[in-house]
Amino acid sequence: MKISSISGLTYPVKDLDRTAEFYESLGFRPGKRDDYQLTCYVNWFWVTFTTRHNSEPGSGPTLYLKVDDIDDFYGAVLAHGFTPPTEPRKDRSGRREFFLLDPDGNRLAFFAK
Repeated sequence: MKISSISGLTYPVKDLDRTAEFYESLGFRPGKRDDYQLTCYVNWFWVTFTTRHNSEPGSGPTLYLKVDDIDDFYGAVLAHGFTPPTEPRKDRSGRREFFLLDPDGNRLAFFAK
């Protein structure tokens, strides 16, 4: 069970235009954008800002963690007695991921390319 790297974060925001202006002013490089989200970069590290959020547990910031083998890592998480709300599945970009809430309801996303 090994995490390769922290790759990015997802933050809920109220106003994408205001957020984009703020982060671009700080030197973040803008990436993909649609009506609901914007991704900015510093080197390879990314932050996605989204207007799609609610107040449910795990709906706040999400920490994305890259693993070498998603199925092995998922099995190890289960073996430790944790109960992820999802099984590994493909996201919009084609990578496989699953989520796990920490004891305080913060969401972790584990993924492999």
